[in-house]
Amino acid sequence: MARDEHGTAELVRSGQGQDCENERNGRQAGGMRIMLVVKIGGSEGIEHELIADDLAELVRKGERLIVVHGGSALTNRVAEQLGHPPEFVTSVSGFSSRRTDRRTLEIFEMVYCGQVNKGLVERLQRRGVNAIGLAGLDGRIWQGPRKDAIKIVRNGRRMVLRDDYTGKVEKVNASLLVSLLDAGYLPVLTPPAISYEGEASNVDGDRAAAATAVALGAEALVILSNVPGLLERFPDESSLIRNIPSGRIEKFLEVAADRMKKKVMGAQEALAQGVGRVVFADGRVERPIRRALEGEGTVIGG
Repeated sequence: MARDEHGTAELVRSGQGQDCENERNGRQAGGMRIMLVVKIGGSEGIEHELIADDLAELVRKGERLIVVHGGSALTNRVAEQLGHPPEFVTSVSGFSSRRTDRRTLEIFEMVYCGQVNKGLVERLQRRGVNAIGLAGLDGRIWQGPRKDAIKIVRNGRRMVLRDDYTGKVEKVNASLLVSLLDAGYLPVLTPPAISYEGEASNVDGDRAAAATAVALGAEALVILSNVPGLLERFPDESSLIRNIPSGRIEKFLEVAADRMKKKVMGAQEALAQGVGRVVFADGRVERPIRRALEGEGTVIGG
């Protein structure tokens, strides 16, 4: 982990992939350790009211939290209603992602930064939590390169898509987030991020949450979705994989279905850079975060 003159934490790549110097035991925020980053998925079925209840209870107990959220399902519906339906593409490495042209980015910002973000902030404020909603591009909270072109596979053929507004997070403005926490706010973050050239870019929320957990020295990253965790035979919820040793994550990429692959990659990146454990947990139940911390779901590392 390196920091620039603005206090931005930069994720450093080594020959083994992303790496960082060992700040884990000494890194603190305002004299208190950042305990937890919670990522709330954007799929149908996730219970925001129950999640807000749990977040409020954790804040009342004095926990220091960062919240990251998605909004994919609502974005898809709004895009359809606006006559610009979503398009999903598959990369040459087999990962599915949203094709983000400029109009899609505008719709994305409308939903993620608007309705979903402010809806979560309102729920938390109603419960006495002084939440503040920000996008990753605000204050350059999440910064990284925008991809000039993406290579995809369509109908068995390799293609290059240009004029796409997707990117990845390489730097996290940890000093800004710590300042907000020290002032008594609960940051509620959402994509898009900002490119080095100052352009908004759609980034994967799970991997952005992982980068945030690394930058702030989080003890745990909890990723809530509309399934109870990583399923060996998706969508059979009885096939829940309860524990994954941190050294065997790569093997479980094979069983991760569709969007879950990005979550597994995010977990791998977080653990490799000092986060204590990652839990994939159910965002449809009461006390979802505390249940995850008690070991429900898929626990990786720890």
